[in-house]
Amino acid sequence: MALPHPKLLPPVFFPLRNRPTQPSPILPLPGNPTLPHLKHESFSQLQASAKDESLSTLITELEQQGDHSSQTAEDDLLPPNRQPEHRLSERWREIHGLGDWAGLLDPMDPLLRSELIRYGELAQACYDAFDYDRFSRHCGSCKYNHRHFFTNLGMPDAGYEITRYIYATSSFKIPNFFASSRRPRTWSDRANWIGYVAVSSDEGSARLGRRDIVVAWRGTVTRLEWIADLMDYLRPVSAAGIPCRDPGVKVESGFLELYTGKDPGCLFCKFSAREQVLAEVRKQVELYKSSGEEVSVTMTGHSLGSALAMLSAYDVAETGVSGGSPVCVFSFSGPRVGNGRWKERFEEGVKALRVVNVHDSVPKVPGIFFNERVPEAVRRMAESLPWSYSHVGVELALDHKLSPFLKDTGDPSCYHNLEAHLHLLDGYHGPGQRFVLASGRDPALVNKACDFLEDHHLVPPFWRQDENKGMIRAADGRWVQPDRPKIDDHSQDTHHHLRLLGLLRDH
Repeated sequence: MALPHPKLLPPVFFPLRNRPTQPSPILPLPGNPTLPHLKHESFSQLQASAKDESLSTLITELEQQGDHSSQTAEDDLLPPNRQPEHRLSERWREIHGLGDWAGLLDPMDPLLRSELIRYGELAQACYDAFDYDRFSRHCGSCKYNHRHFFTNLGMPDAGYEITRYIYATSSFKIPNFFASSRRPRTWSDRANWIGYVAVSSDEGSARLGRRDIVVAWRGTVTRLEWIADLMDYLRPVSAAGIPCRDPGVKVESGFLELYTGKDPGCLFCKFSAREQVLAEVRKQVELYKSSGEEVSVTMTGHSLGSALAMLSAYDVAETGVSGGSPVCVFSFSGPRVGNGRWKERFEEGVKALRVVNVHDSVPKVPGIFFNERVPEAVRRMAESLPWSYSHVGVELALDHKLSPFLKDTGDPSCYHNLEAHLHLLDGYHGPGQRFVLASGRDPALVNKACDFLEDHHLVPPFWRQDENKGMIRAADGRWVQPDRPKIDDHSQDTHHHLRLLGLLRDH
Protein backbone atom coordinates (compact mmCIF):
# COMPACT_ATOMS: atom_id res chain seq x y z
CA MET A 1 0.00 0.00 0.00
CA ALA A 2 3.03 2.27 0.05
CA LEU A 3 2.71 5.51 -1.88
CA PRO A 4 5.36 6.86 -4.30
CA HIS A 5 7.46 9.81 -3.18
CA PRO A 6 8.02 12.34 -5.96
CA LYS A 7 10.21 15.40 -5.59
CA LEU A 8 8.71 17.87 -3.12
CA LEU A 9 8.35 21.59 -3.52
CA PRO A 10 10.42 23.64 -1.10
CA PRO A 11 8.53 24.63 2.07
CA VAL A 12 7.31 28.19 2.41
CA PHE A 13 7.82 30.08 5.66
CA PHE A 14 7.29 33.68 6.48
CA PRO A 15 9.33 35.21 9.31
CA LEU A 16 7.56 37.01 12.08
CA ARG A 17 7.45 40.76 12.12
CA ASN A 18 10.48 42.46 13.60
CA ARG A 19 9.43 43.34 17.08
CA PRO A 20 11.42 43.92 20.28
CA THR A 21 11.53 40.76 22.37
CA GLN A 22 11.01 42.78 25.57
CA PRO A 23 8.15 45.24 26.03
CA SER A 24 8.85 48.90 26.67
CA PRO A 25 9.24 49.65 30.37
CA ILE A 26 5.93 50.41 32.03
CA LEU A 27 5.87 52.16 35.37
CA PRO A 28 3.01 52.44 37.86
CA LEU A 29 1.51 55.78 38.72
CA PRO A 30 3.33 56.97 41.88
CA GLY A 31 1.16 56.82 44.95
CA ASN A 32 -1.79 55.30 43.14
CA PRO A 33 -1.10 51.64 42.28
CA THR A 34 -4.74 50.90 41.50
CA LEU A 35 -4.76 53.09 38.39
CA PRO A 36 -3.72 51.58 35.04
CA HIS A 37 -0.02 51.45 34.27
CA LEU A 38 1.32 53.78 31.61
CA LYS A 39 4.63 54.64 30.08
CA HIS A 40 6.76 56.98 32.20
CA GLU A 41 7.08 59.65 29.55
CA SER A 42 3.29 59.72 29.05
CA PHE A 43 2.79 60.21 32.77
CA SER A 44 5.25 63.08 32.87
CA GLN A 45 3.41 64.88 30.11
CA LEU A 46 0.11 64.49 31.86
CA GLN A 47 1.58 65.55 35.21
CA ALA A 48 2.78 68.82 33.68
CA SER A 49 -0.66 69.64 32.37
CA ALA A 50 -2.52 68.54 35.48
CA LYS A 51 -2.53 72.07 36.97
CA ASP A 52 -5.07 73.20 34.40
CA GLU A 53 -7.28 70.15 34.50
CA SER A 54 -9.68 68.68 36.96
CA LEU A 55 -8.89 65.41 38.72
CA SER A 56 -11.65 63.59 36.86
CA THR A 57 -10.24 64.67 33.48
CA LEU A 58 -6.76 63.53 34.51
CA ILE A 59 -8.01 60.09 35.55
CA THR A 60 -9.92 59.73 32.29
CA GLU A 61 -6.80 60.46 30.25
CA LEU A 62 -4.76 58.05 32.36
CA GLU A 63 -7.31 55.31 31.82
CA GLN A 64 -7.35 55.93 28.07
CA GLN A 65 -3.56 55.85 27.94
CA GLY A 66 -3.51 52.64 30.00
CA ASP A 67 -6.05 51.04 27.70
CA HIS A 68 -3.96 52.08 24.69
CA SER A 69 -0.82 50.52 26.19
CA SER A 70 -2.66 47.30 26.92
CA GLN A 71 -4.10 47.20 23.42
CA THR A 72 -0.65 47.77 21.94
CA ALA A 73 0.67 44.77 23.86
CA GLU A 74 -2.22 42.64 22.61
CA ASP A 75 -1.74 43.84 19.02
CA ASP A 76 1.88 42.72 19.18
CA LEU A 77 0.61 39.14 19.27
CA LEU A 78 -1.61 39.52 16.22
CA PRO A 79 -0.58 38.29 12.76
CA PRO A 80 1.26 40.10 10.00
CA ASN A 81 -0.65 40.43 6.75
CA ARG A 82 0.98 37.62 4.81
CA GLN A 83 -0.35 34.94 2.51
CA PRO A 84 1.27 31.65 1.41
CA GLU A 85 3.06 32.09 -1.88
CA HIS A 86 2.08 28.72 -3.33
CA ARG A 87 -1.54 27.79 -3.88
CA LEU A 88 -2.88 24.70 -2.16
CA SER A 89 -3.83 23.18 -5.52
CA GLU A 90 -0.12 23.08 -6.38
CA ARG A 91 1.04 21.56 -3.09
CA TRP A 92 -1.82 19.42 -1.85
CA ARG A 93 0.05 16.12 -2.04
CA GLU A 94 2.85 17.53 0.09
CA ILE A 95 0.37 18.96 2.60
CA HIS A 96 -1.51 15.65 2.56
CA GLY A 97 1.55 13.79 3.83
CA LEU A 98 3.57 12.78 0.78
CA GLY A 99 7.05 12.95 2.30
CA ASP A 100 5.77 12.69 5.89
CA TRP A 101 5.78 16.47 6.28
CA ALA A 102 9.58 16.62 6.25
CA GLY A 103 10.73 20.25 6.43
CA LEU A 104 7.20 21.57 7.02
CA LEU A 105 7.05 21.52 10.84
CA ASP A 106 10.26 23.36 11.77
CA PRO A 107 9.66 26.10 10.89
CA MET A 108 5.91 25.69 10.55
CA ASP A 109 4.72 25.87 6.97
CA PRO A 110 1.92 28.49 6.72
CA LEU A 111 -0.12 26.45 4.25
CA LEU A 112 0.09 23.31 6.36
CA ARG A 113 -0.96 25.30 9.42
CA SER A 114 -4.03 26.68 7.68
CA GLU A 115 -5.02 23.21 6.44
CA LEU A 116 -4.61 21.68 9.90
CA ILE A 117 -6.87 24.36 11.36
CA ARG A 118 -9.39 23.82 8.56
CA TYR A 119 -9.61 20.08 9.16
CA GLY A 120 -9.72 20.70 12.91
CA GLU A 121 -12.74 22.94 12.38
CA LEU A 122 -14.44 20.14 10.41
CA ALA A 123 -13.94 17.92 13.47
CA GLN A 124 -15.09 20.70 15.83
CA ALA A 125 -18.31 20.92 13.81
CA CYS A 126 -19.23 17.48 15.16
CA TYR A 127 -19.23 18.87 18.71
CA ASP A 128 -21.10 22.04 17.79
CA ALA A 129 -23.83 20.14 15.95
CA PHE A 130 -24.39 17.36 18.50
CA ASP A 131 -27.49 17.51 20.70
CA TYR A 132 -26.38 16.94 24.30
CA ASP A 133 -29.63 18.18 25.86
CA ARG A 134 -31.10 15.33 27.90
CA PHE A 135 -34.44 17.17 28.00
CA SER A 136 -34.66 17.04 24.20
CA ARG A 137 -36.39 14.20 22.38
CA HIS A 138 -33.55 14.50 19.84
CA CYS A 139 -30.74 14.04 22.38
CA GLY A 140 -27.90 12.05 20.84
CA SER A 141 -28.64 13.15 17.29
CA CYS A 142 -27.30 15.90 15.05
CA LYS A 143 -29.22 19.15 15.47
CA TYR A 144 -29.16 19.96 11.76
CA ASN A 145 -30.26 18.40 8.52
CA HIS A 146 -27.23 17.37 6.48
CA ARG A 147 -28.23 19.64 3.58
CA HIS A 148 -27.89 22.74 5.78
CA PHE A 149 -25.24 21.49 8.20
CA PHE A 150 -22.44 23.97 7.52
CA THR A 151 -24.77 26.91 6.96
CA ASN A 152 -26.48 26.31 10.32
CA LEU A 153 -23.06 26.24 11.99
CA GLY A 154 -22.03 29.56 10.47
CA MET A 155 -19.67 27.84 8.01
CA PRO A 156 -21.32 28.52 4.63
CA ASP A 157 -17.92 28.70 2.93
CA ALA A 158 -16.68 25.34 4.25
CA GLY A 159 -16.41 24.10 0.68
CA TYR A 160 -17.91 20.68 1.42
CA GLU A 161 -21.27 18.99 1.03
CA ILE A 162 -22.29 16.28 3.46
CA THR A 163 -23.31 13.04 1.78
CA ARG A 164 -23.93 10.85 4.81
CA TYR A 165 -24.28 10.92 8.59
CA ILE A 166 -22.60 8.18 10.65
CA TYR A 167 -24.29 6.47 13.60
CA ALA A 168 -23.09 3.99 16.22
CA THR A 169 -24.91 1.74 18.63
CA SER A 170 -24.97 3.08 22.19
CA SER A 171 -24.96 -0.40 23.72
CA PHE A 172 -21.25 0.07 24.30
CA LYS A 173 -21.08 2.45 27.26
CA ILE A 174 -18.50 5.24 27.18
CA PRO A 175 -18.79 8.06 29.77
CA ASN A 176 -19.77 11.42 28.26
CA PHE A 177 -19.75 10.09 24.70
CA PHE A 178 -23.19 8.59 24.21
CA ALA A 179 -26.08 10.82 25.23
CA SER A 180 -29.64 9.73 25.96
CA SER A 181 -32.83 11.67 26.48
CA ARG A 182 -34.91 11.69 29.66
CA ARG A 183 -38.06 11.71 27.57
CA PRO A 184 -40.02 8.47 27.18
CA ARG A 185 -40.32 8.88 23.40
CA THR A 186 -37.18 9.81 21.44
CA TRP A 187 -35.77 9.65 17.94
CA SER A 188 -33.82 6.48 18.89
CA ASP A 189 -33.08 4.72 22.15
CA ARG A 190 -30.17 2.71 20.74
CA ALA A 191 -28.19 5.01 18.43
CA ASN A 192 -26.01 8.10 18.63
CA TRP A 193 -24.74 10.34 15.83
CA ILE A 194 -20.93 10.20 15.72
CA GLY A 195 -19.86 12.02 12.56
CA TYR A 196 -20.30 12.51 8.85
CA VAL A 197 -18.89 11.92 5.39
CA ALA A 198 -18.51 15.02 3.19
CA VAL A 199 -17.18 15.70 -0.30
CA SER A 200 -15.60 18.91 -1.49
CA SER A 201 -17.82 21.01 -3.74
CA ASP A 202 -16.81 21.93 -7.29
CA GLU A 203 -15.58 25.32 -6.10
CA GLY A 204 -13.84 23.79 -3.10
CA SER A 205 -12.21 21.13 -5.25
CA ALA A 206 -10.79 23.78 -7.56
CA ARG A 207 -9.12 25.43 -4.58
CA LEU A 208 -7.92 22.12 -3.09
CA GLY A 209 -6.58 20.78 -6.37
CA ARG A 210 -8.53 17.51 -6.08
CA ARG A 211 -11.87 16.06 -4.97
CA ASP A 212 -11.49 15.54 -1.22
CA ILE A 213 -13.61 12.99 0.64
CA VAL A 214 -13.63 13.80 4.35
CA VAL A 215 -14.75 11.59 7.22
CA ALA A 216 -15.09 13.58 10.46
CA TRP A 217 -15.55 11.72 13.75
CA ARG A 218 -17.04 13.09 16.96
CA GLY A 219 -15.05 12.61 20.16
CA THR A 220 -15.48 13.46 23.83
CA VAL A 221 -15.85 17.02 25.04
CA THR A 222 -14.84 17.42 28.68
CA ARG A 223 -14.74 14.47 31.07
CA LEU A 224 -11.90 12.07 30.36
CA GLU A 225 -13.05 8.99 32.29
CA TRP A 226 -13.62 7.13 29.03
CA ILE A 227 -9.92 6.61 28.46
CA ALA A 228 -9.54 4.63 31.68
CA ASP A 229 -12.46 2.38 30.75
CA LEU A 230 -10.93 1.65 27.35
CA MET A 231 -7.50 0.52 28.57
CA ASP A 232 -8.65 -3.07 28.36
CA TYR A 233 -6.79 -5.35 25.98
CA LEU A 234 -5.55 -5.60 22.41
CA ARG A 235 -7.56 -7.56 19.87
CA PRO A 236 -6.60 -8.67 16.33
CA VAL A 237 -8.28 -6.49 13.72
CA SER A 238 -9.01 -9.62 11.69
CA ALA A 239 -11.24 -10.86 14.52
CA ALA A 240 -13.64 -8.00 13.75
CA GLY A 241 -13.75 -8.72 10.02
CA ILE A 242 -11.14 -6.17 8.92
CA PRO A 243 -8.96 -7.97 6.35
CA CYS A 244 -5.41 -8.54 7.56
CA ARG A 245 -3.26 -11.62 7.03
CA ASP A 246 -1.17 -10.88 10.10
CA PRO A 247 -2.96 -11.90 13.34
CA GLY A 248 -0.35 -9.94 15.24
CA VAL A 249 -1.87 -6.63 14.05
CA LYS A 250 -3.96 -5.62 17.07
CA VAL A 251 -5.88 -2.57 18.28
CA GLU A 252 -7.58 -1.60 21.50
CA SER A 253 -10.69 -3.74 21.85
CA GLY A 254 -13.00 -0.90 22.90
CA PHE A 255 -12.20 1.19 19.83
CA LEU A 256 -12.71 -1.85 17.62
CA GLU A 257 -16.06 -2.68 19.21
CA LEU A 258 -17.33 0.87 18.79
CA TYR A 259 -16.22 0.91 15.14
CA THR A 260 -17.68 -2.48 14.18
CA GLY A 261 -20.64 -2.85 16.55
CA LYS A 262 -24.21 -2.77 15.23
CA ASP A 263 -27.77 -3.44 16.26
CA PRO A 264 -29.96 -5.16 13.62
CA GLY A 265 -33.09 -3.97 15.41
CA CYS A 266 -32.17 -0.28 15.15
CA LEU A 267 -32.97 1.75 12.06
CA PHE A 268 -29.86 3.92 12.43
CA CYS A 269 -27.25 1.37 13.50
CA LYS A 270 -28.37 -1.75 11.67
CA PHE A 271 -25.13 -1.13 9.79
CA SER A 272 -21.97 -0.67 11.83
CA ALA A 273 -20.07 2.61 11.68
CA ARG A 274 -17.47 0.69 9.70
CA GLU A 275 -20.01 -0.48 7.11
CA GLN A 276 -21.51 3.00 6.79
CA VAL A 277 -18.12 4.60 6.14
CA LEU A 278 -16.83 1.95 3.74
CA ALA A 279 -20.01 2.01 1.67
CA GLU A 280 -20.07 5.79 1.39
CA VAL A 281 -16.35 6.25 0.70
CA ARG A 282 -16.47 3.55 -1.96
CA LYS A 283 -19.48 5.21 -3.57
CA GLN A 284 -17.83 8.64 -3.71
CA VAL A 285 -14.43 7.36 -4.85
CA GLU A 286 -16.06 5.38 -7.65
CA LEU A 287 -18.18 8.37 -8.68
CA TYR A 288 -15.36 10.88 -9.04
CA LYS A 289 -12.54 8.62 -10.21
CA SER A 290 -14.75 7.34 -13.00
CA SER A 291 -14.99 10.91 -14.28
CA GLY A 292 -11.21 11.25 -14.28
CA GLU A 293 -10.82 13.41 -11.18
CA GLU A 294 -7.99 13.19 -8.67
CA VAL A 295 -9.37 12.06 -5.33
CA SER A 296 -8.06 12.09 -1.77
CA VAL A 297 -9.52 10.54 1.38
CA THR A 298 -8.99 12.48 4.61
CA MET A 299 -10.00 11.40 8.11
CA THR A 300 -10.15 13.84 10.99
CA GLY A 301 -11.16 13.59 14.62
CA HIS A 302 -10.41 14.70 18.15
CA SER A 303 -9.94 12.56 21.27
CA LEU A 304 -11.93 9.34 20.85
CA GLY A 305 -12.81 10.59 17.36
CA SER A 306 -9.12 10.50 16.56
CA ALA A 307 -8.98 6.80 17.39
CA LEU A 308 -11.95 6.15 15.08
CA ALA A 309 -10.30 8.23 12.36
CA MET A 310 -7.15 6.09 12.61
CA LEU A 311 -9.12 2.84 12.47
CA SER A 312 -11.27 3.90 9.53
CA ALA A 313 -8.28 5.24 7.56
CA TYR A 314 -6.46 1.94 8.00
CA ASP A 315 -9.60 0.04 7.01
CA VAL A 316 -10.19 2.14 3.88
CA ALA A 317 -6.62 1.57 2.72
CA GLU A 318 -6.45 -2.11 3.71
CA THR A 319 -9.69 -3.05 1.96
CA GLY A 320 -8.81 -1.06 -1.17
CA VAL A 321 -11.89 1.13 -0.85
CA SER A 322 -9.75 4.19 -1.55
CA GLY A 323 -9.11 2.91 -5.08
CA GLY A 324 -5.44 3.84 -4.84
CA SER A 325 -6.18 7.43 -3.79
CA PRO A 326 -3.98 8.83 -0.99
CA VAL A 327 -5.39 8.36 2.52
CA CYS A 328 -4.42 10.74 5.32
CA VAL A 329 -5.41 11.36 8.95
CA PHE A 330 -5.24 14.72 10.69
CA SER A 331 -5.61 13.78 14.33
CA PHE A 332 -6.08 16.02 17.35
CA SER A 333 -5.29 14.91 20.88
CA GLY A 334 -5.81 11.23 20.12
CA PRO A 335 -4.84 8.20 22.21
CA ARG A 336 -2.73 5.30 21.03
CA VAL A 337 -4.81 2.83 19.06
CA GLY A 338 -2.81 -0.34 18.43
CA ASN A 339 0.44 -2.24 18.91
CA GLY A 340 3.75 -2.05 17.07
CA ARG A 341 2.62 -4.40 14.30
CA TRP A 342 -0.44 -2.21 13.79
CA LYS A 343 1.85 0.82 13.46
CA GLU A 344 3.98 -0.88 10.81
CA ARG A 345 0.98 -2.04 8.80
CA PHE A 346 -0.81 1.31 9.14
CA GLU A 347 2.14 3.33 7.87
CA GLU A 348 2.46 1.19 4.73
CA GLY A 349 -0.60 2.84 3.23
CA VAL A 350 -1.76 5.75 5.39
CA LYS A 351 -0.20 9.07 6.34
CA ALA A 352 -1.03 10.50 9.76
CA LEU A 353 -0.16 13.82 11.40
CA ARG A 354 -1.03 13.95 15.10
CA VAL A 355 -1.45 17.33 16.79
CA VAL A 356 -1.03 17.12 20.57
CA ASN A 357 -0.66 19.37 23.59
CA VAL A 358 2.34 18.14 25.58
CA HIS A 359 0.41 18.67 28.84
CA ASP A 360 -2.59 16.61 27.74
CA SER A 361 -2.81 13.12 29.26
CA VAL A 362 -4.95 11.48 26.56
CA PRO A 363 -2.17 11.08 23.91
CA LYS A 364 -0.04 9.36 26.57
CA VAL A 365 -2.38 6.39 26.92
CA PRO A 366 -2.89 3.47 26.54
CA GLY A 367 0.60 2.01 26.84
CA ILE A 368 2.04 4.19 29.57
CA PHE A 369 4.97 1.84 30.20
CA PHE A 370 5.42 0.02 26.88
CA ASN A 371 5.10 2.25 23.84
CA GLU A 372 6.97 3.64 20.83
CA ARG A 373 9.30 5.66 23.07
CA VAL A 374 11.00 2.72 24.79
CA PRO A 375 14.12 1.14 23.24
CA GLU A 376 13.41 -1.06 20.25
CA ALA A 377 14.66 -4.21 22.00
CA VAL A 378 12.35 -3.63 24.96
CA ARG A 379 9.41 -2.89 22.69
CA ARG A 380 9.94 -6.09 20.71
CA MET A 381 10.03 -8.12 23.92
CA ALA A 382 6.80 -6.48 25.14
CA GLU A 383 5.00 -6.81 21.80
CA SER A 384 3.03 -9.83 22.94
CA LEU A 385 1.80 -8.12 26.10
CA PRO A 386 -1.79 -6.82 26.09
CA TRP A 387 -0.72 -3.32 27.15
CA SER A 388 2.01 -2.57 24.59
CA TYR A 389 0.92 0.23 22.25
CA SER A 390 2.52 2.49 19.64
CA HIS A 391 1.53 5.82 18.15
CA VAL A 392 1.47 6.03 14.36
CA GLY A 393 2.57 8.72 11.94
CA VAL A 394 4.21 12.06 12.72
CA GLU A 395 3.65 14.09 15.88
CA LEU A 396 3.32 17.88 16.09
CA ALA A 397 3.76 18.78 19.75
CA LEU A 398 2.32 22.07 21.01
CA ASP A 399 2.55 23.68 24.47
CA HIS A 400 -0.35 25.72 25.81
CA LYS A 401 1.95 27.44 28.32
CA LEU A 402 3.54 29.36 25.44
CA SER A 403 0.30 31.17 24.61
CA PRO A 404 -0.09 34.47 26.53
CA PHE A 405 -3.84 34.25 25.93
CA LEU A 406 -4.33 31.16 28.12
CA LYS A 407 -4.49 31.04 31.89
CA ASP A 408 -2.54 28.79 34.21
CA THR A 409 -5.10 26.18 35.20
CA GLY A 410 -5.06 22.69 36.60
CA ASP A 411 -8.13 21.60 34.65
CA PRO A 412 -7.05 18.72 32.33
CA SER A 413 -10.13 19.17 30.14
CA CYS A 414 -8.73 22.56 29.09
CA TYR A 415 -5.47 20.94 27.98
CA HIS A 416 -7.53 18.48 25.93
CA ASN A 417 -9.94 20.99 24.36
CA LEU A 418 -10.00 21.01 20.55
CA GLU A 419 -10.53 24.76 20.15
CA ALA A 420 -7.48 25.29 22.37
CA HIS A 421 -5.44 23.07 20.03
CA LEU A 422 -6.54 25.13 17.03
CA HIS A 423 -5.57 28.32 18.88
CA LEU A 424 -2.13 26.86 19.62
CA LEU A 425 -1.72 25.88 15.98
CA ASP A 426 -2.47 29.43 14.90
CA GLY A 427 0.31 30.80 17.10
CA TYR A 428 2.89 28.09 16.45
CA HIS A 429 5.82 28.87 14.15
CA GLY A 430 8.28 26.17 15.18
CA PRO A 431 10.25 25.02 18.23
CA GLY A 432 11.66 27.97 20.13
CA GLN A 433 9.71 30.51 18.06
CA ARG A 434 7.63 33.24 19.65
CA PHE A 435 3.86 32.67 19.85
CA VAL A 436 2.21 34.99 17.32
CA LEU A 437 -1.22 34.35 15.82
CA ALA A 438 -0.76 33.67 12.11
CA SER A 439 -4.29 34.10 10.83
CA GLY A 440 -5.94 36.19 13.52
CA ARG A 441 -8.28 33.32 14.46
CA ASP A 442 -10.46 34.66 17.26
CA PRO A 443 -9.06 33.59 20.67
CA ALA A 444 -12.61 33.84 22.08
CA LEU A 445 -13.31 30.48 20.41
CA VAL A 446 -11.13 28.84 23.05
CA ASN A 447 -13.78 29.49 25.70
CA LYS A 448 -16.57 28.07 23.57
CA ALA A 449 -16.74 24.95 25.76
CA CYS A 450 -14.20 25.52 28.53
CA ASP A 451 -12.66 28.16 30.81
CA PHE A 452 -9.13 28.59 29.48
CA LEU A 453 -8.71 32.23 28.41
CA GLU A 454 -7.14 34.77 30.73
CA ASP A 455 -9.89 36.59 32.61
CA HIS A 456 -8.83 40.03 31.38
CA HIS A 457 -10.06 39.09 27.89
CA LEU A 458 -13.58 39.24 29.39
CA VAL A 459 -14.79 36.24 27.40
CA PRO A 460 -17.26 34.19 29.44
CA PRO A 461 -16.47 30.48 29.80
CA PHE A 462 -18.67 27.86 28.10
CA TRP A 463 -20.33 30.60 26.10
CA ARG A 464 -21.66 28.63 23.15
CA GLN A 465 -25.32 27.65 23.41
CA ASP A 466 -28.44 27.68 21.27
CA GLU A 467 -30.75 30.65 21.66
CA ASN A 468 -33.18 29.90 24.50
CA LYS A 469 -31.67 26.40 24.49
CA GLY A 470 -33.70 25.62 21.40
CA MET A 471 -37.07 26.56 22.90
CA ILE A 472 -39.51 28.60 20.80
CA ARG A 473 -42.77 30.34 21.62
CA ALA A 474 -45.78 28.63 20.09
CA ALA A 475 -48.88 30.37 18.75
CA ASP A 476 -50.68 29.85 22.07
CA GLY A 477 -47.88 31.64 23.94
CA ARG A 478 -46.34 28.52 25.47
CA TRP A 479 -42.63 27.74 25.17
CA VAL A 480 -41.98 24.40 23.49
CA GLN A 481 -39.28 22.40 21.77
CA PRO A 482 -39.90 22.56 18.03
CA ASP A 483 -40.20 19.49 15.85
CA ARG A 484 -37.33 18.76 13.50
CA PRO A 485 -37.34 17.35 9.99
CA LYS A 486 -37.14 13.60 9.69
CA ILE A 487 -33.71 12.35 10.71
CA ASP A 488 -31.81 10.71 7.87
CA ASP A 489 -30.86 7.07 8.35
CA HIS A 490 -29.17 5.22 5.47
CA SER A 491 -29.24 5.68 1.71
CA GLN A 492 -30.92 3.02 -0.40
CA ASP A 493 -27.70 2.02 -2.17
CA THR A 494 -25.87 1.02 1.03
CA HIS A 495 -26.70 -2.66 0.41
CA HIS A 496 -25.35 -2.43 -3.12
CA HIS A 497 -21.94 -1.08 -2.11
CA LEU A 498 -21.60 -3.45 0.84
CA ARG A 499 -22.42 -6.36 -1.47
CA LEU A 500 -19.65 -5.26 -3.85
CA LEU A 501 -17.27 -5.11 -0.90
CA GLY A 502 -18.29 -8.59 0.23
CA LEU A 503 -19.59 -7.23 3.53
CA LEU A 504 -23.31 -7.70 3.11
CA ARG A 505 -24.92 -9.88 5.70
CA ASP A 506 -28.47 -10.25 6.94
CA HIS A 507 -29.73 -6.87 8.19
